[in-house]
Amino acid sequence: MPPRIRIISILICIVLVAYVFELVRRKHLNEEYSMGWLITGTMMLILSVSDGLLEGISNMVGATLFTSTLFFFGMLFLVIICLHFSIRISALTNDVRMLTQTIGILDNEKRHLEKIVLGPTPRSPDQETR
Repeated sequence: MPPRIRIISILICIVLVAYVFELVRRKHLNEEYSMGWLITGTMMLILSVSDGLLEGISNMVGATLFTSTLFFFGMLFLVIICLHFSIRISALTNDVRMLTQTIGILDNEKRHLEKIVLGPTPRSPDQETR
């Protein structure tokens, strides 16, 4: 790998790992999600530093350029992250639907109990015209 690209990729990996640590420290990122980013940043750093390992993986994958191998693994990581977040969003959507239905049922029961306890409420003039 050319020295300039190696230095840039090493700096990007170091900045990524440091930024993830900072996000966790400030509680902007959960530890659950930080592990994937830290592992990926560390693996990319190892691949950027080690010529032999990167060359072997590039030959195994069939890439002609070492940078293509780094981009391939970066893209693979992003696809996995997108799939993971799609699963999380689907689960949260189901949770929101269940919570909304539960709140609707509880609100209906509350209104029913209010009618029983308080009796029918007098109608205001604007409700009578409807």
